[in-house]
Amino acid sequence: MAIEATFTATDGEFPLAAVFSEFPGAEIELDRVVPTNEFIIPYFWVRDIEIENISMKNVTHPGIRDIRVIDDVDEAAFIRIDWDLEYESVLTAIIETNVNLISAIGRENQWSFEFRADSRQDLADFQSYCRDHDIPLELTKLHALSPIESGQEYDLTDAQREAMTVAYTLGYYDSPREATRQDVANELGISPQAVGSRLQRGTRRLLSSTIMRLK
Repeated sequence: MAIEATFTATDGEFPLAAVFSEFPGAEIELDRVVPTNEFIIPYFWVRDIEIENISMKNVTHPGIRDIRVIDDVDEAAFIRIDWDLEYESVLTAIIETNVNLISAIGRENQWSFEFRADSRQDLADFQSYCRDHDIPLELTKLHALSPIESGQEYDLTDAQREAMTVAYTLGYYDSPREATRQDVANELGISPQAVGSRLQRGTRRLLSSTIMRLK
């Protein structure tokens, strides 16, 4: 089951945080292209800045080998970047796991990354890689690419659907379980007791809207 997930990051460890030290009011958007063995996401856009005479020569970071302005289009600067992938970041997590970047937009105080994974295991592997390498990301949105996406036809609330989807993705429903209620709570930022309540009520509504209607 294909899954889309949104993560946010407020930590300044992502290499492009260095751009904000020079242009604090800017917005950055990674420009997705098909990666090669040598390059991954080699371009990005910078908006909400003074385009005239813009330069990246003072932007330095351990995760950046080279960075330079290529062009400006519609009041946005088009930048070429050569990453140093020895530096652990979201980019290395993408390379080492089977998730695909849909979009990445950042401002000085927060980044938002959207990913698509072919299965919940691929997404779980990505999350595990980030945890193991101290890459700070917080899961903020998760949904399956299927008719069940909205949850409304099964009478689920948004909170119940989110909790059940996260639990399923992490392996809470597997036998043996690959995740605990605490793991689900950590991803959602709520208490284990609240997780238990949402899962219980959501399961009851799901059964009532499916199996019980067939009787």
